[in-house]
Amino acid sequence: MSDTQGLTAYLTEMRRIRALEEKVAELRAGNDIVGSVHLCNGQEAIYVGSVATLDLTRDAVFPTYRGHGWAVACGVPMRAILAELLGRETGISGGRGGSAYFTAPAYGFYGENSIVGAGAPIAAGAALAGTYDGSGRVAVAAFGDGAMNQGAVHEAMNFASIRRLPVIFVVENNSYSELTPIADMVRVDQLFRRANAYGMTGAQVDGNDPVAVASAMHQAVARARRGLGPVLLEMMTQRLVGHYIGDVQHYRPEGELDEIAKSEPIVRIEARLRGDGVPQSALDQIRQTVADEVERAAAEALADRLEPTTSVLEHLYV
Repeated sequence: MSDTQGLTAYLTEMRRIRALEEKVAELRAGNDIVGSVHLCNGQEAIYVGSVATLDLTRDAVFPTYRGHGWAVACGVPMRAILAELLGRETGISGGRGGSAYFTAPAYGFYGENSIVGAGAPIAAGAALAGTYDGSGRVAVAAFGDGAMNQGAVHEAMNFASIRRLPVIFVVENNSYSELTPIADMVRVDQLFRRANAYGMTGAQVDGNDPVAVASAMHQAVARARRGLGPVLLEMMTQRLVGHYIGDVQHYRPEGELDEIAKSEPIVRIEARLRGDGVPQSALDQIRQTVADEVERAAAEALADRLEPTTSVLEHLYV
């Protein structure tokens, strides 16, 4: 595959994630989707670059509640994702998980978690199991910058390091811990430096560049598979939307969104492709093709049967 083909593949996948999130926002605004929704617009390069390095027949991804992009990158069908958010029985979790809890293990996507940072110890457990079952599994725990201040994340990193577990801890640092700048919450805001305290390898990555993400993840995954232990990757990005649907973002300085929109992943990769000689018409065609795909998926999901409320107690285990 040529560099241009690779960049085009990344662009297409990022466009799919962006279009899905825009449709989710539309459906939530119309109350077709109810409940809490957290979108990932602007962070797409992290998902497509990371998943490109994984073997999802054995590896496992444990995202945070901002997980729609991870699901798309893992190959979960968009109709099944939208049906889940819409409470349809055809949803990937039968309409029971909604936006913040759906899971699709057949695709290596082991579910979101609304407890901040809770995916980190779960991923460590999956990695530990992989050291016994002979699968060679690598587990990816993804969470935001604010989760780095959670005790469970500290415990997971310490445990993973002392046991040399094959875990990649991915910090999606969009510079805001919910509504508060991360710089106002910690003395040292270069979060990857905390890896040294655990005896882990750590690095900061341009999270708006899928090529840079894939390169860093490739090295981290190879290291983990060799039994050299976990890696902490701080992927620097921005979100182009609020922390949650309805967040008016009064905490942002004036003009900040306009400025970060100039360097978001899709803008950057399209500029690179134009520089490689790809015509704008070809880029526009990718956008239209993806938009049509999402519209079809949404129409099909909306036509599906709602999951009966009488099934709410099924598939519960204590």
